Amino acid sequence: MKKRWPLRALSLVLLLLVLNATVSLAADAGSSGDPLVTLSYLNDTYLNSILNRVDSKITSRNTTISQQIDQKIAQSGGTGSGTTASSSFVLVTLSKGQSLKLELGSEVLLRVGTASCVASSTPGLIDSTAGTTINNGAALTKNHLYMATIEGRSVKATAATVKVMVRGGYTIA
Repeated sequence: MKKRWPLRALSLVLLLLVLNATVSLAADAGSSGDPLVTLSYLNDTYLNSILNRVDSKITSRNTTISQQIDQKIAQSGGTGSGTTASSSFVLVTLSKGQSLKLELGSEVLLRVGTASCVASSTPGLIDSTAGTTINNGAALTKNHLYMATIEGRSVKATAATVKVMVRGGYTIA
């Protein structure tokens, strides 16, 4: 047993050297060359920088998409060429004798004044409210919704001031 004592001492010294090296390497993780990351750094600094980058990319993409939509609208003739089209109702004011030429599928609602249907054939306009049709020369009823289901249908103002709500494409003549 006395012969094993130096071997045990040497083993203990080697073990202490390995532990010392391990502790030294672990202590180096927080140095200025390799700092520790704290939760406050992640929440206050890093997260904000990531969110700012995401916001700028979203803004850039929204701008690009908006420009593409504007180009498509311009190419489709939605604005220009004397016609107007809308997916929601637009208030249009007509003077006596003016005509509102409706595109296929457009809807019109008489709000103020009097107006009549102008059509070269029957049916003139579909009265969606009453579930009937009106023909050329027939007067529109206030607050009834009319739809143009055939090309070339118009509404002619027969009062000094006529206000209609229009959804869809139209031209004022």
